[in-house]
Amino acid sequence: MKHFFRTESGLSALLIAGIILFTTSSCSNTGEVRKSDDGDRLIEPLIVRTIFEDTTNFYWLDTKNYAGSNASMPIGVFDSGTGGLTVLEAILSLDLYNNADGTRGSDNIADFSDENFTYLADQANMPYGVYYAEGKTDLLVEHIIKDLQFLLGDRYYAAEDAGTFSPGKQPVKAVVVACNTATAYGMPHIDSFIERAGLDIKAFGVIDAGARGALQFLGKEESGTVGVMATVGTVASGGYEKSIIRLKDEMGFKGDIRVVSIGGHGIAEAVDEEPDFYDRNLVAPRPEYKGPSLYDSSFPVDKSLLEVYNFDFSENRMLCDSDDPYDCSVMQINDPTNYVRYHLVTLLETMRKTPGSPMMKAIILGCTHYPYLADDIRKVLQELYNYRRDGEYLYRNLMAANVELVDPSVNVAIELYEWIRGASMLNGGGSVSGHRFFISVPNTDNPSVVVDAAGRFTYEYKYGRRAGEIQEYVKVVPFSRSNISDETLQRLEIFTPYSYKAIINNW
Repeated sequence: MKHFFRTESGLSALLIAGIILFTTSSCSNTGEVRKSDDGDRLIEPLIVRTIFEDTTNFYWLDTKNYAGSNASMPIGVFDSGTGGLTVLEAILSLDLYNNADGTRGSDNIADFSDENFTYLADQANMPYGVYYAEGKTDLLVEHIIKDLQFLLGDRYYAAEDAGTFSPGKQPVKAVVVACNTATAYGMPHIDSFIERAGLDIKAFGVIDAGARGALQFLGKEESGTVGVMATVGTVASGGYEKSIIRLKDEMGFKGDIRVVSIGGHGIAEAVDEEPDFYDRNLVAPRPEYKGPSLYDSSFPVDKSLLEVYNFDFSENRMLCDSDDPYDCSVMQINDPTNYVRYHLVTLLETMRKTPGSPMMKAIILGCTHYPYLADDIRKVLQELYNYRRDGEYLYRNLMAANVELVDPSVNVAIELYEWIRGASMLNGGGSVSGHRFFISVPNTDNPSVVVDAAGRFTYEYKYGRRAGEIQEYVKVVPFSRSNISDETLQRLEIFTPYSYKAIINNW
């Protein structure tokens, strides 16, 4: 299993290797070599050249006539799925400023109440966090650039079976990259794209925001560990580690601040009910399962820790080939909370086996899907804080009694508001009826597309594609009851009521 443990003294060779991979991943079918903001070598993907130069291509964008200074334009938000609605929710519900003059202080009016938003869930291509593990970060970057192109463009498909695209979607005046993995691997490319296009817009990512949010729970002279729960791809990028180390110095923190990260393989996938990770209809293990399991070299379920995991085996939430968990030769996680249990135990075991670990004070929820499980995470953390083995507390010396959960969304909302107001781009005439929600679905009009019985990309096709083969793998269509499940809607109604109201209002 890959674990990443950092100190303030510098980046390990593993993190440096991740940075090299990040900045050189799009090495086939590329355009010109450019520089990212931090000076790293950035190879421009072919999709960028297509967008700028091929006027006959679906993805071509007329950047020269882009109306990016129009305050009435919507704000764009994108994620790999519906998890990014937790970010949009934080934005829609923000009330930290006086709307009349912009001074800090609540006035019981949502700060973005007069703004319109366009949300994109790239559901067909999710989960983004797996592309790194499959050696396809160049393909991931291509998806991210297509997400950006959609928000900046005016084309969409009215329905899954529409043969041609419809014009008329409004371009956006700012972009929020709600996905942590997309922020980690895509922000240099997004910033480079905006600069090359000469657009008067700004893109906001969640990683720096999350790092600032975690540091606020530490005193300037205090030592402590910050936990990061994120996708495998986000952890491998080292994005949060780099950001915390940089901000620690910039903000004047003097203590021994360390970062322990765990790739939450399967958590986001379970929230979005990806069948290779979670299928509520199963009663027995299946061969196509992709989550943690016994004898898995990367994500092993350790039988010696079964009592610590405290998995819920009821109603097929765990799938085994025996009635006794200790006799299982096959064990598969089949429940979002059980994925949380597995990864939190793994995180604390990593700390326990690392001598001198300072006490963990905060955990960054480094994936937009994780706030949906915040109550479960708190519950499991309390169980682990109180867990005893042979009368001794196993983890209590490694964690605060109440570990703070940091959702980067609020910090992103603040940064967005302050930029919009500072740029005199506040919209005075928006409303909930002006929000638009879009989702990607497999483009079955494309003969190369391969889907399963449920109409989703097969795993082999999704991660078997190659960057640089510019084609419409997906259609981007409005949210509808045909592409948003009842279970997802129920979750949104509970956890993201502002977003839920806007979605229903558009149906």
